Amino acid sequence: MEKDFKMVATTMFGLEGVLANELTNLGAKDVTEAVRSVSFKGDTGFLYKANIALRTAIRILKPIKVTKIYDEEDLYDAVKKVKWEQYLDIDGTFAIGAVSNSVNLPNHSHYIALKSKDAIADYFRDKFGKRPNVDVDYPDLKIHIHIKNDYLTISLDSSGDSLHKRGYRTATNIAPINEVLAAGMVLLSGYRGDENFIDPMCGSGTILIEAAMIANNIPANINRKRFGFETWKDYDEELYFIIQDALLKKITSSHFKIMGFDKAPSAIQKAEANIKAANLEEFVGVHHVNFFNSKKEVFGNTTMIFNPPYGERLSLDTNEFYGKIGDTLKHHYPGCSALLITSDIQALKNVGLRTSKRIPLKNGDLDCRYVKYELYEGSRKFKKYQQDYPSDNTSETED
Repeated sequence: MEKDFKMVATTMFGLEGVLANELTNLGAKDVTEAVRSVSFKGDTGFLYKANIALRTAIRILKPIKVTKIYDEEDLYDAVKKVKWEQYLDIDGTFAIGAVSNSVNLPNHSHYIALKSKDAIADYFRDKFGKRPNVDVDYPDLKIHIHIKNDYLTISLDSSGDSLHKRGYRTATNIAPINEVLAAGMVLLSGYRGDENFIDPMCGSGTILIEAAMIANNIPANINRKRFGFETWKDYDEELYFIIQDALLKKITSSHFKIMGFDKAPSAIQKAEANIKAANLEEFVGVHHVNFFNSKKEVFGNTTMIFNPPYGERLSLDTNEFYGKIGDTLKHHYPGCSALLITSDIQALKNVGLRTSKRIPLKNGDLDCRYVKYELYEGSRKFKKYQQDYPSDNTSETED
């Protein structure tokens, strides 16, 4: 039986706990959270499974060497000492990604990658008189170099392209949300397909698609054409298809509604194209509707998740805009749990509703808050809520 080995799944800030839960539920061992990453153990089959199924992972790395280094010469020597012919043929291709956070070496990823590339090239040239070529687009082997303080970790990148590239997004808007972040937001909301779901400002449909895949237990990366491990020397194609088939057999079918609105016809067209590319037309419907003129038209509990404009790339009065969000939620969406993400913390105060949850997240380089509002329907609790927090004088508390 193959021994388990250590792997590291990278993620976005704020999603470490979500990713750890995903890994635990998937069957990983020794799951340990860190900043923007989660380490775990499993076998080769689990490495394949993690790449196909994880929703909040960006990359799955397989460390092959960890050592202490103090300068650039140590870096070069450490990389050159790896027996690279175990992982890469001389006629193959490779690429290197690097992250450096060290007081002794330059915190310049491109320089670290070049130094490491030279070490690998010299290793092959010294031993075989010939070196493999670099291919940054479609390498046979992608290598990840990570330096933190005095420690170097050399890993094989089993994912290749970032796992947020699901393979379904054919069209985007001005400010599309990352698929990993969208999935993380859905999982953080607690939505699992057991109630209705609405994205009232759906844009190109990313949140809707991630919600539909979660609701129906569809593997996140089932539409991808390629993973990095498929060109590894020890790739087991038969095992890969066994793992894939096992995951496909666990797909379920949610009968609750998943709907998206947008006021822009072009956004609706893009959302429809992406939903079709994800093979989710039977589960998701999108409608040309201005959220501010809409009302709840579905019965039962409903989760709303959306990514409204922040004012970073789109020109608008965010204070007025967020005030209209609050008014629409209050008056037209009772019985919903509404969650939104924004980097405009000041404008968020104009929503005029008390948050039940506030989670720090990153959207690209932007510091954001992911907030939740409980909108009660026809109950004493709702009436007391209105008395305690009337819309004309309620504001968000400071962080």
